[in-house]
Amino acid sequence: MNKLEEKLSSLKSANKKALAAYLVAGDPDISTTLELMHSFVDAGVDIIEVGVPFTDPIAEGPVIQKAHDRALKNSISLSNIIDMVKLFRKKDKETPVILMGYLNNFISHIDLIQKSDKDGVDAILVVDVPGELKLNDYGIDNPNINVISLISPTTKDDRVSKIAQNSSGFIYYVTLRGVTGSSNLNIDEIKRNIENIKSFSELPTLAGFGIKTADDAKNLASCSDGVIIGSSIVKMIEEKSESKEFNEIKDYIREIKTAISWQALIAS
Repeated sequence: MNKLEEKLSSLKSANKKALAAYLVAGDPDISTTLELMHSFVDAGVDIIEVGVPFTDPIAEGPVIQKAHDRALKNSISLSNIIDMVKLFRKKDKETPVILMGYLNNFISHIDLIQKSDKDGVDAILVVDVPGELKLNDYGIDNPNINVISLISPTTKDDRVSKIAQNSSGFIYYVTLRGVTGSSNLNIDEIKRNIENIKSFSELPTLAGFGIKTADDAKNLASCSDGVIIGSSIVKMIEEKSESKEFNEIKDYIREIKTAISWQALIAS
Protein backbone atom coordinates (compact mmCIF):
# COMPACT_ATOMS: atom_id res chain seq x y z
CA MET A 1 0.00 0.00 0.00
CA ASN A 2 1.10 3.56 -0.63
CA LYS A 3 0.57 6.46 1.78
CA LEU A 4 -2.96 7.18 0.58
CA GLU A 5 -4.11 3.60 0.97
CA GLU A 6 -2.41 3.34 4.36
CA LYS A 7 -4.03 6.56 5.57
CA LEU A 8 -7.53 5.54 4.50
CA SER A 9 -7.11 2.06 5.95
CA SER A 10 -5.89 3.51 9.25
CA LEU A 11 -8.82 5.92 9.45
CA LYS A 12 -11.31 3.16 8.72
CA SER A 13 -9.79 0.93 11.41
CA ALA A 14 -10.11 3.78 13.89
CA ASN A 15 -13.69 4.47 12.78
CA LYS A 16 -12.71 7.97 11.64
CA LYS A 17 -13.68 10.02 8.61
CA ALA A 18 -11.10 11.43 6.22
CA LEU A 19 -10.67 15.15 5.73
CA ALA A 20 -9.08 16.21 2.44
CA ALA A 21 -8.29 19.83 1.64
CA TYR A 22 -7.67 21.37 -1.78
CA LEU A 23 -5.55 24.30 -2.86
CA VAL A 24 -4.08 25.45 -6.16
CA ALA A 25 -0.31 25.20 -6.44
CA GLY A 26 1.28 28.60 -6.88
CA ASP A 27 -1.63 30.62 -5.52
CA PRO A 28 -0.50 33.11 -4.35
CA ASP A 29 3.01 31.67 -4.85
CA ILE A 30 4.71 28.29 -4.61
CA SER A 31 6.44 28.90 -1.27
CA THR A 32 3.15 29.93 0.33
CA THR A 33 1.50 26.81 -1.07
CA LEU A 34 4.15 24.71 0.65
CA GLU A 35 3.60 26.53 3.95
CA LEU A 36 -0.16 26.11 3.64
CA MET A 37 0.21 22.38 3.06
CA HIS A 38 2.04 22.01 6.37
CA SER A 39 -0.50 24.24 8.14
CA PHE A 40 -3.33 22.11 6.76
CA VAL A 41 -1.81 19.05 8.37
CA ASP A 42 -1.28 20.89 11.65
CA ALA A 43 -4.99 21.81 11.63
CA GLY A 44 -6.13 18.21 11.11
CA VAL A 45 -6.16 17.54 7.36
CA ASP A 46 -5.58 13.88 6.48
CA ILE A 47 -5.09 14.20 2.71
CA ILE A 48 -3.89 17.15 0.62
CA GLU A 49 -5.23 17.70 -2.88
CA VAL A 50 -3.08 20.01 -4.99
CA GLY A 51 -4.61 21.63 -8.03
CA VAL A 52 -2.34 21.79 -11.07
CA PRO A 53 -2.96 25.16 -12.78
CA PHE A 54 -4.56 24.92 -16.21
CA THR A 55 -5.67 27.46 -18.80
CA ASP A 56 -9.19 26.07 -19.15
CA PRO A 57 -10.27 24.41 -15.88
CA ILE A 58 -13.76 23.44 -17.04
CA ALA A 59 -14.77 21.57 -13.88
CA GLU A 60 -14.07 24.53 -11.62
CA GLY A 61 -16.31 27.32 -10.45
CA PRO A 62 -15.31 31.00 -10.52
CA VAL A 63 -13.34 30.92 -7.24
CA ILE A 64 -11.00 28.13 -8.29
CA GLN A 65 -10.80 29.33 -11.90
CA LYS A 66 -9.41 32.63 -10.63
CA ALA A 67 -6.90 30.74 -8.49
CA HIS A 68 -5.72 28.87 -11.59
CA ASP A 69 -5.32 32.21 -13.38
CA ARG A 70 -3.28 33.68 -10.54
CA ALA A 71 -1.03 30.62 -10.40
CA LEU A 72 -0.47 30.65 -14.17
CA LYS A 73 0.69 34.26 -13.93
CA ASN A 74 3.44 32.87 -11.69
CA SER A 75 4.38 30.42 -14.48
CA ILE A 76 3.71 27.40 -12.26
CA SER A 77 4.33 24.09 -14.02
CA LEU A 78 3.97 20.44 -13.05
CA SER A 79 7.75 20.33 -12.65
CA ASN A 80 7.56 23.11 -10.04
CA ILE A 81 4.83 21.21 -8.22
CA ILE A 82 6.74 17.93 -8.16
CA ASP A 83 9.71 19.80 -6.68
CA MET A 84 7.40 21.38 -4.09
CA VAL A 85 6.11 17.94 -3.07
CA LYS A 86 9.71 16.80 -2.61
CA LEU A 87 10.28 19.74 -0.26
CA PHE A 88 7.06 18.91 1.58
CA ARG A 89 8.32 15.36 2.06
CA LYS A 90 11.42 16.59 3.90
CA LYS A 91 9.19 17.44 6.87
CA ASP A 92 6.17 15.26 6.24
CA LYS A 93 6.64 11.71 4.99
CA GLU A 94 3.16 10.48 5.89
CA THR A 95 0.44 12.82 4.59
CA PRO A 96 -0.84 11.68 1.19
CA VAL A 97 -0.63 14.19 -1.66
CA ILE A 98 -2.96 14.04 -4.66
CA LEU A 99 -2.50 16.05 -7.84
CA MET A 100 -5.76 17.17 -9.43
CA GLY A 101 -5.47 18.45 -12.96
CA TYR A 102 -6.29 18.05 -16.62
CA LEU A 103 -4.91 15.57 -19.13
CA ASN A 104 -2.63 18.09 -20.84
CA ASN A 105 -1.06 18.86 -17.45
CA PHE A 106 0.13 15.30 -17.17
CA ILE A 107 0.84 14.02 -20.68
CA SER A 108 3.18 16.94 -21.29
CA HIS A 109 5.23 15.76 -18.29
CA ILE A 110 4.69 12.01 -18.37
CA ASP A 111 8.31 11.42 -17.43
CA LEU A 112 7.80 13.21 -14.10
CA ILE A 113 4.76 11.09 -13.28
CA GLN A 114 6.49 7.88 -14.33
CA LYS A 115 9.54 8.64 -12.18
CA SER A 116 7.56 9.49 -9.04
CA ASP A 117 8.46 7.08 -6.24
CA LYS A 118 6.87 6.20 -2.92
CA ASP A 119 8.17 9.45 -1.42
CA GLY A 120 6.55 11.59 -4.09
CA VAL A 121 2.98 12.08 -5.27
CA ASP A 122 0.56 9.40 -4.06
CA ALA A 123 -2.32 9.80 -6.51
CA ILE A 124 -3.58 11.78 -9.48
CA LEU A 125 -7.07 12.82 -10.50
CA VAL A 126 -7.43 13.71 -14.17
CA VAL A 127 -10.63 15.71 -14.39
CA ASP A 128 -11.23 15.56 -18.14
CA VAL A 129 -10.67 11.83 -18.67
CA PRO A 130 -13.82 9.72 -18.12
CA GLY A 131 -13.24 7.28 -15.28
CA GLU A 132 -14.08 4.23 -17.37
CA LEU A 133 -11.01 4.94 -19.51
CA LYS A 134 -7.61 3.82 -18.27
CA LEU A 135 -4.82 6.36 -17.88
CA ASN A 136 -2.26 3.85 -19.10
CA ASP A 137 -3.90 4.21 -22.50
CA TYR A 138 -2.40 7.72 -22.40
CA GLY A 139 0.99 6.50 -21.24
CA ILE A 140 0.39 7.30 -17.57
CA ASP A 141 1.18 4.16 -15.59
CA ASN A 142 3.02 4.20 -12.26
CA PRO A 143 2.36 1.48 -9.65
CA ASN A 144 3.24 3.94 -6.87
CA ILE A 145 0.41 6.28 -7.86
CA ASN A 146 -3.29 5.72 -7.30
CA VAL A 147 -5.77 6.87 -9.92
CA ILE A 148 -8.76 8.70 -8.42
CA SER A 149 -11.94 8.82 -10.48
CA LEU A 150 -15.01 11.05 -10.30
CA ILE A 151 -18.58 9.80 -10.10
CA SER A 152 -21.44 12.29 -10.28
CA PRO A 153 -25.15 12.16 -9.40
CA THR A 154 -25.97 11.53 -13.06
CA THR A 155 -23.51 8.65 -13.64
CA LYS A 156 -25.39 5.54 -14.79
CA ASP A 157 -24.78 2.14 -13.19
CA ASP A 158 -22.96 0.68 -16.19
CA ARG A 159 -20.43 3.51 -15.99
CA VAL A 160 -20.24 3.34 -12.18
CA SER A 161 -19.20 -0.30 -12.49
CA LYS A 162 -16.46 0.45 -15.03
CA ILE A 163 -15.20 3.49 -13.13
CA ALA A 164 -15.03 1.48 -9.91
CA GLN A 165 -12.94 -1.18 -11.65
CA ASN A 166 -10.45 1.41 -12.92
CA SER A 167 -10.14 3.36 -9.65
CA SER A 168 -7.66 2.98 -6.84
CA GLY A 169 -7.16 4.79 -3.55
CA PHE A 170 -10.71 6.10 -3.29
CA ILE A 171 -13.67 7.17 -5.39
CA TYR A 172 -14.44 10.88 -5.50
CA TYR A 173 -18.20 11.42 -5.39
CA VAL A 174 -19.24 14.77 -6.85
CA THR A 175 -22.14 15.86 -4.67
CA LEU A 176 -23.61 18.41 -7.10
CA ARG A 177 -24.69 18.68 -10.72
CA GLY A 178 -22.47 21.68 -11.31
CA VAL A 179 -18.96 23.02 -10.93
CA THR A 180 -16.90 23.39 -7.79
CA GLY A 181 -18.26 25.93 -5.36
CA SER A 182 -21.92 25.28 -6.13
CA SER A 183 -24.40 24.86 -3.28
CA ASN A 184 -27.67 23.17 -2.25
CA LEU A 185 -26.61 19.70 -1.14
CA ASN A 186 -29.28 17.00 -1.36
CA ILE A 187 -28.18 14.69 1.43
CA ASP A 188 -30.83 12.03 0.79
CA GLU A 189 -29.82 11.74 -2.86
CA ILE A 190 -26.13 11.74 -1.95
CA LYS A 191 -26.67 8.94 0.57
CA ARG A 192 -28.52 6.80 -1.99
CA ASN A 193 -25.87 7.35 -4.64
CA ILE A 194 -22.95 6.57 -2.34
CA GLU A 195 -24.69 3.40 -1.16
CA ASN A 196 -25.05 2.46 -4.82
CA ILE A 197 -21.36 3.12 -5.50
CA LYS A 198 -20.44 0.87 -2.58
CA SER A 199 -22.41 -1.96 -4.16
CA PHE A 200 -19.86 -1.86 -6.99
CA SER A 201 -16.65 -1.16 -5.05
CA GLU A 202 -15.03 -1.70 -1.68
CA LEU A 203 -12.93 1.43 -2.11
CA PRO A 204 -13.62 4.33 0.26
CA THR A 205 -15.88 7.01 -1.17
CA LEU A 206 -15.08 10.63 -0.35
CA ALA A 207 -17.56 13.42 -1.07
CA GLY A 208 -16.64 16.81 -2.48
CA PHE A 209 -18.09 19.91 -4.20
CA GLY A 210 -20.43 22.30 -2.41
CA ILE A 211 -19.16 21.82 1.15
CA LYS A 212 -19.05 25.18 2.86
CA THR A 213 -20.04 24.80 6.51
CA ALA A 214 -19.33 22.44 9.36
CA ASP A 215 -22.93 21.23 9.09
CA ASP A 216 -22.41 20.43 5.40
CA ALA A 217 -19.35 18.39 6.30
CA LYS A 218 -21.08 16.63 9.19
CA ASN A 219 -24.06 15.68 7.02
CA LEU A 220 -21.86 14.35 4.24
CA ALA A 221 -19.63 12.46 6.65
CA SER A 222 -22.72 10.58 7.81
CA CYS A 223 -23.01 8.85 4.42
CA SER A 224 -19.42 8.81 3.11
CA ASP A 225 -15.92 7.86 4.20
CA GLY A 226 -14.76 11.45 4.26
CA VAL A 227 -15.14 14.92 2.79
CA ILE A 228 -13.10 17.14 0.47
CA ILE A 229 -13.05 20.90 1.03
CA GLY A 230 -11.97 23.14 -1.82
CA SER A 231 -13.61 26.40 -2.85
CA SER A 232 -14.08 27.74 0.67
CA ILE A 233 -10.38 27.37 1.41
CA VAL A 234 -9.28 28.77 -1.95
CA LYS A 235 -11.49 31.80 -1.37
CA MET A 236 -9.86 32.44 2.00
CA ILE A 237 -6.41 32.10 0.42
CA GLU A 238 -7.39 34.75 -2.12
CA GLU A 239 -8.66 37.10 0.57
CA LYS A 240 -5.47 36.77 2.64
CA SER A 241 -2.97 36.51 -0.22
CA GLU A 242 -1.36 39.87 0.53
CA SER A 243 -1.20 39.70 4.32
CA LYS A 244 -0.58 35.91 4.30
CA GLU A 245 -2.29 35.71 7.67
CA PHE A 246 -3.97 32.34 7.26
CA ASN A 247 -5.07 31.57 10.81
CA GLU A 248 -8.69 31.83 9.65
CA ILE A 249 -8.09 28.85 7.35
CA LYS A 250 -6.66 26.74 10.15
CA ASP A 251 -9.63 27.63 12.37
CA TYR A 252 -12.02 26.68 9.56
CA ILE A 253 -10.28 23.35 9.01
CA ARG A 254 -10.37 22.58 12.73
CA GLU A 255 -14.11 23.35 12.76
CA ILE A 256 -14.71 20.97 9.85
CA LYS A 257 -12.51 18.30 11.45
CA THR A 258 -14.44 18.54 14.72
CA ALA A 259 -17.76 18.25 12.88
CA ILE A 260 -16.84 15.08 11.00
CA SER A 261 -15.18 13.61 14.09
CA TRP A 262 -18.42 14.03 16.04
CA GLN A 263 -20.30 12.43 13.18
CA ALA A 264 -17.97 9.43 13.29
CA LEU A 265 -18.56 9.09 17.03
CA ILE A 266 -22.34 9.23 16.55
CA ALA A 267 -22.15 6.60 13.82
CA SER A 268 -20.15 4.27 16.07
